[in-house]
Amino acid sequence: MSQVEVALKIKASLGECPRWDEQEQLLYWLDINAGQLHCLDPATGEDRFLQFDEEIGCFALREKGGFVLAMRTGLYTIDGWNTQRTFIADPEQGMEKNRFNDGRCDDKGRLFAGSVYPPKDYGGASIYSLSAEGEVKCWVKDLLTANGIAFSPDNKTFYYADTPSHAITRCDYDLDSGEVSNCSVLHQFEHGCGRPDGAAVDSEGYYWSALYEGGRIVRVSPQGEIVQEIAVPAKCPTMIAFGGEDLKTLYITSVGGRPDEELLAYPDSGAVFSVRVEVAGRIENRFAG
Repeated sequence: MSQVEVALKIKASLGECPRWDEQEQLLYWLDINAGQLHCLDPATGEDRFLQFDEEIGCFALREKGGFVLAMRTGLYTIDGWNTQRTFIADPEQGMEKNRFNDGRCDDKGRLFAGSVYPPKDYGGASIYSLSAEGEVKCWVKDLLTANGIAFSPDNKTFYYADTPSHAITRCDYDLDSGEVSNCSVLHQFEHGCGRPDGAAVDSEGYYWSALYEGGRIVRVSPQGEIVQEIAVPAKCPTMIAFGGEDLKTLYITSVGGRPDEELLAYPDSGAVFSVRVEVAGRIENRFAG
């Protein structure tokens, strides 16, 4: 098995949402707490970023260029790097403790984005879809931290994780309507061994999950069996993306804002890591709006 390497040595407070641009061969990623959208060129090691005045939970590239952003105050688009934001909608307006978190687009170019409710005293988070026309629908409610949103290659399964529950959930998915239904647990992790955070599905339909406070990435079969584990030199990996020309380089974001004793044991926490894998990923869908 290939060795996990540091692709970008950086102390991201909360590195998240790596997203490979197959056209430009670039890796975009977030530092949520810093309000930054980063762009890493793996060929040169150059990393640049856009600074915003609030957290970005997730984003996607757009078919027409630029990005769609799911932020603390709602959903926005920008037409290109360092251009003005355009507001679309805020489905959680008035929920001041919430912000958007994980998300990704389906094959129709809809953005699915979930929120996080930090107090965690009740299920105050949800998962929404945003169409190219700007229509917002809520599909999943009563969550604490929506994470791990992904789709099967045949577009018949929708996945998500409610991180504090330690569970990955699978649901039936209708690509034509965007409907999410019939949800059930795909895999339940033991408590104390890491919690499922961000994810990606490979070309064989296996679900890769980053285990926050678990120090590893796991590959889960469509039947819910863990078939592969990759140790990461950070206790809190957050999300993965398949990149490289052959989509066999797995990029992993991580958290640098951790206790001092943990950072002594894992000095590269906050970095972006990479590792070669045997099965290719899939090209990320772009937002159609």
